[in-house]
Amino acid sequence: MEPVLIGLGVFLLILLAWFAGTYNGLVKTRNHCDESWAGIDTELKRRYDLIPNLVATVKGYAQHEGETLEAVVRARNAAVASTGSPESQARDENALVRSLRGMLAVVERYPDLKANQNYLALQVELVNTEDRIQRSRRFYNANVRDLANRIEAFPSNLVAGMFKFVKREFFEIEEAAQRAVPEVRP
Repeated sequence: MEPVLIGLGVFLLILLAWFAGTYNGLVKTRNHCDESWAGIDTELKRRYDLIPNLVATVKGYAQHEGETLEAVVRARNAAVASTGSPESQARDENALVRSLRGMLAVVERYPDLKANQNYLALQVELVNTEDRIQRSRRFYNANVRDLANRIEAFPSNLVAGMFKFVKREFFEIEEAAQRAVPEVRP
């Protein structure tokens, strides 16, 4: 009888260790999602801070393009105010990227502006920021995928269900054309 109790005790100990490891892994993956979402927020704020300088520089050269510049400012303000789900924030980001593309198209008509050192420096910074946002999105979406896999895969789905772990939304871009970094030519 004693070997049976020892065997049962060892089995329960192994089961408890697996349970604790699975739970801790789910928490760790959820925290990675939170951390990577904060990284996206940081990079988006960087973009939001850059846009007013870019608009002001363009405004000095393209004064009669006010509607285009106002659209960029409105889209930026909407994106800054967006604090909902990744899906709703992605919608606001898509609108911002569209308006930025419109502004960059306007700039093509002003050769003096395209040669301005301040504008060129802002363009380079915008391209670098867009690259950083793209990397942050990929990192976040990879963490969301890992969390979803752990929540859905057997046997970790049992622990995830017991503690009500929920899947996160991917931060996706709606239009395929927006998947690329905005084209900026000096």
